[in-house]
Amino acid sequence: MTQQLSWQEAGLAHSARWQSEAAANPPAEICIVDDALSAAEAWRLMQADVGLLWRGDWQNARHLLQAVSRRADRQGARPGKAPATALEAFRTHRQNQARRARALARLLVEVSADHRIQARRAQDVQLACHEAYGESDSAYLVSLRELLAVVSAHEWRKKGVEVPVLGARIHAHYGVFSPLRGEYLDLIARAPLPGKASAFDIGTGTGVIAALLARRGVGRVIATDTAARALACAADNLQRLGLTDRVELHAADLFPAGRVELVVCNPPWLPETPTSPVEAAVYDPESRMLRGFLDGLTGHLMPGGEGWLILSDIAEHLGLRSRVELETWISEAGLRCIERLDIRPRHGKAQDASDPLFDARSREVTSLWRLVAVS
Repeated sequence: MTQQLSWQEAGLAHSARWQSEAAANPPAEICIVDDALSAAEAWRLMQADVGLLWRGDWQNARHLLQAVSRRADRQGARPGKAPATALEAFRTHRQNQARRARALARLLVEVSADHRIQARRAQDVQLACHEAYGESDSAYLVSLRELLAVVSAHEWRKKGVEVPVLGARIHAHYGVFSPLRGEYLDLIARAPLPGKASAFDIGTGTGVIAALLARRGVGRVIATDTAARALACAADNLQRLGLTDRVELHAADLFPAGRVELVVCNPPWLPETPTSPVEAAVYDPESRMLRGFLDGLTGHLMPGGEGWLILSDIAEHLGLRSRVELETWISEAGLRCIERLDIRPRHGKAQDASDPLFDARSREVTSLWRLVAVS
């Protein structure tokens, strides 16, 4: 349902559509602000759920957001009671991040129906907004923080992410998880294929796994996803790579029809509820996708076929899921693991001792579980 925001400005009534990819609630009230607003006053109002509609210089708006972000970081860094467990640390971290994001999202800009920012010296965001939001028939208010993320995603989409094992770049669309952490692809590149005739890629996202399977010689790959953005992104990447004749894209929740030699799934790694669309690639409520993949796998494997489960063990280190629980689900699904390939993360947070979740991240291992049906 489209939400309209109304406010008074220069003695006149104004209204515009509320735009939020995170489906966040609109601010309780709107205050018109400009370059005279201090960071201290901005942060006070933002914490009070006041939407600050910017009418000053575009570059000054960006500087103000940086200033209040630093204030938010300092407030979050204040010493408090140390979490007793990794799970408590994770819950506290998520709560703090959500609180911070909610407040910082209260600095707003108005964007016209043709995706032009209504501010002095505003940059051109038309193409970036069109990629993220599509056609618009009316002006809208959006948080500056989200708008900058849209612009950043547009630049990443143009540049792409180099995937060494693929020998090519993958271009992630806005709202589709980028393969910046590529160690799991190294596992897929070296695991022995059970056959090269056919495979399913469940939850394809950017299409990178489907592309890698095709590059490894799999003759026919069917890649599925429920998100229209992901399917469009995968189609774009497969066309760039010249693999559209080897990979089919299907809109499906988990499996397409049929049986194949190989089914690959890289589900979200944490059994938590996402708070925004892009978090759906990280958080899997009650392990729904993971359990759906395991429970349905035997019904989609040819004799001698394998299911490859790509999963980090960080949920175990955070106390969100145990190894025994995962192994029980595998067994109850009529599956057994014939081999597990492991790799350590290479991202910066795994070495950052200041990160609130450093203890869990430093011990994280990503694995490829080679699963077969119990005979």
